Amino acid sequence: WDFLILFFCLPVVIFNEITKKRLLGDTSCRIVPFMEVSSLGVTTFSLCALGIDRFHAATSPQASTRPIEQCQSIIAKLAVIWVGSMTLSVPELLLWQLAQDTSPVSGVVTDYCTMKPSPKLPESIYSLVLTYQNARMWWYFGCYFCLPVLFTVSCQLVTRRVRGADKKGECRAGKHGQCEGHLNCTIIALTVVYGLCATPENVCNIVVAYMSPELSKQTLDLLNLINQFFLFFKCSVTPVLLLCLCRPLGQAFMDCCCCCCEGCGPDAASGEGSADGKLKTEMSSSIFFDKPRETPPPLLALGTPC
Repeated sequence: WDFLILFFCLPVVIFNEITKKRLLGDTSCRIVPFMEVSSLGVTTFSLCALGIDRFHAATSPQASTRPIEQCQSIIAKLAVIWVGSMTLSVPELLLWQLAQDTSPVSGVVTDYCTMKPSPKLPESIYSLVLTYQNARMWWYFGCYFCLPVLFTVSCQLVTRRVRGADKKGECRAGKHGQCEGHLNCTIIALTVVYGLCATPENVCNIVVAYMSPELSKQTLDLLNLINQFFLFFKCSVTPVLLLCLCRPLGQAFMDCCCCCCEGCGPDAASGEGSADGKLKTEMSSSIFFDKPRETPPPLLALGTPC
């Protein structure tokens, strides 16, 4: 979803700022806010799901032998997160529309997006969209800012308390404990980046809600542009942060890049390196789920009684 934001929304915003014309017209005025709000929902619910997973990993009686979660289960969770986020963002499609304004200085007609429900909507839908517009500021602040931050902090505090009260500390020592620490640091880092990038937008929404008559249109456009670029910054930093903090994921990504660059040719050295990398990846934890520690099969010596 971060890739979709950078691939579609960023060029539209830059084109609008340079030419003062809206690319794709009214369609982009509806699609861009929809994708941006969906991005907030995907990040919010993903952080909540990861916090629950880390809590289960910490409270599991046999955390080091917890089986890998099936691919179908992971896809189902991702589908719930994505479909839920897109469903909650549907009012954005009905809230925005394209408008034009003539500059008093240059006399050039400029396009801009305004938050105004269309009067052509049915009365029941129009009233619902209007209610969403009035509650949009606090909905943003509560669901897309407070929920992920408080949820992550609560899960981390409860997890630390459970681990501190756990008398069987030896079961979580060694490499497994280090892996758990790396994964917890990854989730905390993702939450910190998301919180820092979402704070300006929430502050601007509150300021605009209570001081909108005193602010000029140029100031409102500048605040909206700053909020959008903070979102673009978050979408750019999050994948890099995952690749840097999660070693198995970063190693797998580098292996794929090297394989594409070398053309996946049959090279003995590269084959041996890939086998070693695969073995290390299998022996280490996945990004958010713990793999069981499988003991290697016993080696049988040929020609001896042993």
